[in-house]
Amino acid sequence: MSIAPSQFALNPIQWLATPDGWVDQSLKPPLEHRLPVVASAGFTAIKSEVPIGMTAQTYRSRLGEYGIRPGPGYVPMPWFEDESSRAPFLERARTVAATNAVLGVPLVFLAMGMDKNAGRVLHPGVGFGQNSDRLESVRDYLAEAAQIMVSEGAVPALHPHVGTWIETADEARFVLDTVDESILKFGPDAGHLAWTGINPAELIAEYAPRVAGIHIKDYFDAVSARSRTDDIDYRSTVLAGFWTEPGDGDANIDEVLDAAGPGFDGWVVVEVDRGTVAPDESIRRCGEWLASRFTDPLPV
Repeated sequence: MSIAPSQFALNPIQWLATPDGWVDQSLKPPLEHRLPVVASAGFTAIKSEVPIGMTAQTYRSRLGEYGIRPGPGYVPMPWFEDESSRAPFLERARTVAATNAVLGVPLVFLAMGMDKNAGRVLHPGVGFGQNSDRLESVRDYLAEAAQIMVSEGAVPALHPHVGTWIETADEARFVLDTVDESILKFGPDAGHLAWTGINPAELIAEYAPRVAGIHIKDYFDAVSARSRTDDIDYRSTVLAGFWTEPGDGDANIDEVLDAAGPGFDGWVVVEVDRGTVAPDESIRRCGEWLASRFTDPLPV
């Protein structure tokens, strides 16, 4: 593996997992709890997420107290047919982009938003309700968001996600092939691509020169296969145990990372959407997995 330890960051999403298979941002512990847990696990970078009321500079300093650097950001774009309803989320994209630029980490993963009752959440991983006209409109929405983000100094990267209008490999290809690379890179999530039944490494290799960052996950293929064949909804699939800590499931993480090519110098974000153990322990296991990949300590 040619990827360096310093390219890895953690998104500790385990803390947000709810009993019904969803996520709740209000469950996020305060920084005073999060940072020592992440640091003790051995991670030296974390998904950037500046708390409300805190400046980017103060956030960066707080992370530094624990030997942690800011990592890439993430912005979801909920879809509304009414253009005026989309405007606030374009402004949110601008804010996230500007914040990450100030932090010195311009990469921001750009995804479509999710809703518990959306058709693709109820019928995940199969491109439910695909519509070419809507796909073009969604593409335009993402392109507009990307252009705004670039103007703020960020590097947006398309992030296909199960349960959204950019879910399948073909939908990702459509956006990537019709939006200029100068404003939109590729930031795949290997776990969500695998949920749709493809080998994520193949799509990553196809767009390797455009890949700016990767989310890596581990998972159990049989669970997502049942989701697709038996029409099991998103939350039930999560509760059935689709996700697991890295190294414990069916994901070929080395193949995914190798697919980005020998010159890949982007970020690798480790995620476990729902841990198999308590969040702090899940994060510790993620750190153990990362440490097992390298013989030298992770640099600050």
